[in-house]
Amino acid sequence: MNEKKEPLLRAENIHISFGGLKALNDVSLEIYPGEIMAIIGPNGAGKTTMLNIINGFYKQDEGRIIFEGKKRSKKMKPNRIAAQGIARTFQNLALFRGMSALGNIMMGRTMKMHANIFSQALYWRFSQKEEIEHRKAVEHIIDFLQIQNIRRTPASTLPYGLQKRVELGRALAAEPKLLLLDEPMAGMNLEEKEDIARYVLDANEELGYTIALIEHDMGVVMDICDRIVVLDFGNKIAEGTPEEIKSNQKVIKAYLGEAEN
Repeated sequence: MNEKKEPLLRAENIHISFGGLKALNDVSLEIYPGEIMAIIGPNGAGKTTMLNIINGFYKQDEGRIIFEGKKRSKKMKPNRIAAQGIARTFQNLALFRGMSALGNIMMGRTMKMHANIFSQALYWRFSQKEEIEHRKAVEHIIDFLQIQNIRRTPASTLPYGLQKRVELGRALAAEPKLLLLDEPMAGMNLEEKEDIARYVLDANEELGYTIALIEHDMGVVMDICDRIVVLDFGNKIAEGTPEEIKSNQKVIKAYLGEAEN
């Protein structure tokens, strides 16, 4: 399947160091349209660093990022990259805690809002129409995530699992071409993990989102992902389907085997 498609995003020969620490060493990967791709590896392998480079929060020392067939300038800022269609969630929750679930998800529409403060003053009807359209999109996400009953609840008062669901909703609200999820199930109990896994899978299969995620729960990764890239100490040691990764001896030694001890 992938041989017939051009990658949505290609990271080529990425190097980055922090002081004397080599965080990524000549790592290349591709993310194809319509897939769920996982990046796995032990703590400190460079997984979040790679996501931070993809969304522009970090700038690689060497290598290049190609998105939709175009090489990206290293000078491009994260907000411009987000506007191009790359959204993400974070390993640690980054919600506006005093804002409601609805308000947090509405913030995901910011890049799609065209009415600035002047047009709002001069063209009230246009801005009102735009507000209604964005609200409809957000209400659709609220229905999709089944969080109607907490839509007006401040994020800070929500249980952890629901906060993670709201953060997913905010990323979906941006309608990204590429959705990056950094440990979306971290800290959750089994039921919460199953819920988020189902929403991630539905976002891919029903809504058509291309997704790259970092996740330590190998059961979830093997169940929902099409391809897996494995990092270890900043190096890519394997890439393949879940079945291929399960039987890869380098992966078993570096990661899967360690998890069984």
